[in-house]
Amino acid sequence: MPLGWVLYEAGRAMAHVYFPTSSIVSLLYETEDGGSAEIAVAGFEGLVGISLFMGGESTPSRALVQSAGEGYRIGAGAVKAEFARGGPLQSLALRYTQSLITHMAQTVVCNRHHALDQRLCRWLLASLDRLPDNDMKTTQQLMADMLGVRRVGVTAAVGNLEAAGLIAYSRGHVTVLDRPALERRVCECYRVVKREFDRLLPPLSRRVAADAAPTAQAPR
Repeated sequence: MPLGWVLYEAGRAMAHVYFPTSSIVSLLYETEDGGSAEIAVAGFEGLVGISLFMGGESTPSRALVQSAGEGYRIGAGAVKAEFARGGPLQSLALRYTQSLITHMAQTVVCNRHHALDQRLCRWLLASLDRLPDNDMKTTQQLMADMLGVRRVGVTAAVGNLEAAGLIAYSRGHVTVLDRPALERRVCECYRVVKREFDRLLPPLSRRVAADAAPTAQAPR
């Protein structure tokens, strides 16, 4: 699942459900004038394509790989048939959907009420929670697109975090140097979402998914 790969476009029929293992996928809403903003992310803790088993065949959002890696995919028909059986997949998928709804709602609140520095901290921490270490490949333009702001704003916010010793940024690469300080600086939105994910999704299941990453085969 390479960086920038589009899993599905807004309004298009979905053919698969994706289960990232070592990759991260952004769910984006794009405006008619070309603007965009991230409404949620999915990594090894979840899946991409909940509309397929929630009664729809498409969604108004766009799914884009924001951190390259691997994952599994399953055909839409097979997933819907298994979901209809009412077994473990249905139970876990519904709990994940509830946590994702919280994620989306809190993102809306955060984008409306909190400073860009805090929103950037939230985005960085949410990404790091889905990565094996404190390093991530990203650009300031990508961060601006995810946060729905101009690049100049992200440049200033990144500079503030660097000056405080929280991160180091080089072209296309971010390293978090002081995660505890980053968590102290972030708004409450990060903790609200994390608590809901921890409450609804078994940590063991998420760890097993992450451990499976080296053997996962990228979709074709």
